[in-house]
Amino acid sequence: MCCCCPSTISALFCLWMKSGFSKGSVAGALTFFPPDPPLYGFQRLDKDGEILPEEAEEAEEEKTSEEDDEGDLEFDDEDEEETDENFGENGQGPDDGSLIELPQSKAKKVDKKKKNKKKKEKKASPSQQLTERARILRQRAKVRNRRDTKDAEAGVTYNFAPDPRLACPSLSARVTAEAVKVGPQKKTGTYIAALIYRYQPRNPPSSNKNHPVKTILYSHGNATDIGAMNMMQSVMCRAIGCNVVMYDYSGYGESGGIPLESNTYRDIKLMYKYVVDHVANGVEGNVVVYGQSVGSGPSCYICSKEPAVGGLILHSPFTSGMRVLTPSRALACLDIFPNIDRIKKVQCPVMVIHGERDEEVSVDHGLALHQAVPEELQRDPWWVRGRGHNDITDGPQKMTEYIRRLRTFLDSLDETTQKTDG
Repeated sequence: MCCCCPSTISALFCLWMKSGFSKGSVAGALTFFPPDPPLYGFQRLDKDGEILPEEAEEAEEEKTSEEDDEGDLEFDDEDEEETDENFGENGQGPDDGSLIELPQSKAKKVDKKKKNKKKKEKKASPSQQLTERARILRQRAKVRNRRDTKDAEAGVTYNFAPDPRLACPSLSARVTAEAVKVGPQKKTGTYIAALIYRYQPRNPPSSNKNHPVKTILYSHGNATDIGAMNMMQSVMCRAIGCNVVMYDYSGYGESGGIPLESNTYRDIKLMYKYVVDHVANGVEGNVVVYGQSVGSGPSCYICSKEPAVGGLILHSPFTSGMRVLTPSRALACLDIFPNIDRIKKVQCPVMVIHGERDEEVSVDHGLALHQAVPEELQRDPWWVRGRGHNDITDGPQKMTEYIRRLRTFLDSLDETTQKTDG
């Protein structure tokens, strides 16, 4: 479905009206595309470290579907950041291809229902497709939130299990990995899945007062998850010598909830507090926020709200969500992630990375954001020649330059701190 064709525009307009004129519904339809199935899993362990059996979420989703009210969209229009979050998950019932013997009369009825269902699926309009997607997400979230709440009460812990098709990083003696679920969020009850890479320096922290270990809080792009990104972040941790915390937005991977703009703000607020308290030893200045593509939205948001954050890195960012589609402000009422406005309120050093051949988000967005940063907070940007939206670090040469530039940026934060203290 192309977002520029008339049928899709009509569908989005219909969805906007059905949701009580909430831009969150339109943002969710246009912006968030979590991998399905996710590219990782969390292995659940009981208090004794014993592996717990996997629960069949599909059956729970079918039960939740029966309780659902035809999938009506629910949005709190009074406060976009406090939108109802109980969307749901996979939406596929027990129709897994298993064979079940039925009486002939019933079998005919089932076949008839399946044929009718296929006809409906073929005839589904764009607006029906969007509404159905929202219904599935709502079911999924309800199931996940119930399970995560029970797990938290039972003291369940987790092991990270990446998709076997993906390369798995080898950890050195100075790098450890920890899978956690952070929550619950006060408004929604959602738990957020996160993977923490901790770096252990050779020398004790007391001997590195001028160069403390930084912690990067990483927000990924719209069509990936922490399973796909985990190799890259482990390399960053080892090569730069910093902690890296990456998390999945609501509705992505092992996180609960639904993918909405307002929920990404809740997610990063929750994760920022957790990182400061549990990874950065209570020092906000040692936290560097990193946002890639759609992750630039929550990253600019948190940095505009938290004056003590150490730094901000924007990787292939956009000035705002609607400006990616059109420079016209005719649809400004539906705009999301107003980064160009928030970047002016940021009080920490900012580095921008953008490919000069980016066809998804023009490099003009990166240039505009860099120029909007107060001059004293601007750090050397990296306009990457010959690279697009997703290939900036491809190849050993570009990866080496990427690591060098990140390390230079992090070192500049220590210099800034020393000058301020002096």
